[in-house]
Amino acid sequence: MGEHGTWFDYLNRFDTWRSLNHSLEGSLGRTKPMLLLFQDSGWTMTHVLVELVVLAFVAWGCLAFFRGLTSKDKGLVPPRKLTLRVFFEYTAETVYGMVEGAMGENNAARFFPLIGALWMFILFGNLIGLVPGFISPNDTLKTNIGIALLVFFLTHYFGVREHGLAYFKHFLGPSLVLIPLMLPIEIISHIARPISLSVRLMGNMMADHKVVMSFFALVPILVPLPFMLLGLLVCLIQALVFCSLTMVYISMAIEHEEH
Repeated sequence: MGEHGTWFDYLNRFDTWRSLNHSLEGSLGRTKPMLLLFQDSGWTMTHVLVELVVLAFVAWGCLAFFRGLTSKDKGLVPPRKLTLRVFFEYTAETVYGMVEGAMGENNAARFFPLIGALWMFILFGNLIGLVPGFISPNDTLKTNIGIALLVFFLTHYFGVREHGLAYFKHFLGPSLVLIPLMLPIEIISHIARPISLSVRLMGNMMADHKVVMSFFALVPILVPLPFMLLGLLVCLIQALVFCSLTMVYISMAIEHEEH
């Protein structure tokens, strides 16, 4: 999975930076194809730096949002122009409405910080790949497995917190006779969740950005524009799919059986 040239390539002019990259590549690089699905993967700091740019932008927007809430008008009077604060306010309201519609009013405030953080990171991580000179941190398993495992462990954490150890009863099925059948099926289905979340996001982002960059290489003027607009839609949909599945998994873990 080769990387496109980025602005961070200029850091390779510094000996210290090259030494750091080389040492990390030796210890963290993957030299054998994993499950025969992926090619050899070296390690560079490029994805890490892009992730830091995304996190810095999200933090900047959240601080602008917070300053608006602590202003004299308490955020009740929006600015006349589209500012970073207004953009993040609109985004937060939209995501909160999505969480409320999917998980109910009672759980919306409880799980909005998690879903909102995932939404911001994944969406802007997808979108930065459309900016010339940058790549998406979400087109690699290095990033996606991390956030997918976070969702995996938090799902079971919330399930145990809601039901106690009785949460694990749903792995066994409705009767003792079905335990040998249901237990392997449930374990495999739960393990498949982080795998599907990571591979789906990686595949879509890598394919979309490679298509856009291919047309940029062929005809850099006007021709790539429709594909960039399509890329915006793909970025939005993939963030929506990841967050929607996260809400579904958590809702299934905390739901109570009706008697």
